[in-house]
Amino acid sequence: MKGKIKINATKIRGMILPIILIIIWQVFSSVGIFEKHLLPGPIVVMGALIELLKTGELITHVLATTYRVLSGFLIGASIAIIFGTLTGYYTKAFELCDPLIQALRTIPSLAWVPLFILWLGIGESSKLSLIAVGVFFPVYLNWVMGIRGVDPKYIEVGAMYHFTPMETIRKILIPATLPFLFTGLRTGLGLGWMFVVAAELMGASSGLGYLMVLGQNSSAPELILGSIIMFAVLGNITDTVLIYIEGKVLHWKESFKGGENNVSH
Repeated sequence: MKGKIKINATKIRGMILPIILIIIWQVFSSVGIFEKHLLPGPIVVMGALIELLKTGELITHVLATTYRVLSGFLIGASIAIIFGTLTGYYTKAFELCDPLIQALRTIPSLAWVPLFILWLGIGESSKLSLIAVGVFFPVYLNWVMGIRGVDPKYIEVGAMYHFTPMETIRKILIPATLPFLFTGLRTGLGLGWMFVVAAELMGASSGLGYLMVLGQNSSAPELILGSIIMFAVLGNITDTVLIYIEGKVLHWKESFKGGENNVSH
């Protein structure tokens, strides 16, 4: 019971600042500090979202964007885990491949757009590929650094028990590096939501990115702001799910809860 009270209190505290900012936003919009044709108040924005919800358009756009993000996330994360396992475990593979990957990691997301359009057209495959690229790099980086940061003594113990390379990876490296992997997955998922905006600029006819462009072309800032809010809400929901999965998988791991929670009285 006490645990539930703490969780609810944490959620309530997390809502305080957003509520304050929304109230300030509405007040400033109502008194004219924010020009309504440039920055309409949250009531207007929510009204626009409700109208889209009534017609079913909002559900269509949300499902299209969520599908692209989750599909691109699964593709990019899977490739990163497989490739990162090889380069993290085998030193020669790391020395051969990692410099190139680090160089590619610095390329801005929009720089990939014309290339993917040229190669794959403006269909779903180019969009998913762009999102997968955005997800790949943080997952790969955290996974590889986690593997290469494992204490060599653990590997020596595996050698004493005559572990094969696959047994070493499965029984030693993966458990020791799962916290790094989940950090990379959370970062990659966040970038997936960022990259989907660029992806949906590539000739999409649905999705929240498309809705933002529609709002720009029709001079409807409430659509742009509504899309941004939906991105924030959906991104937070998927991140919360990933945190929940991380808590279940890493239930054995103790972590720092904050100074006031660690001081003994």
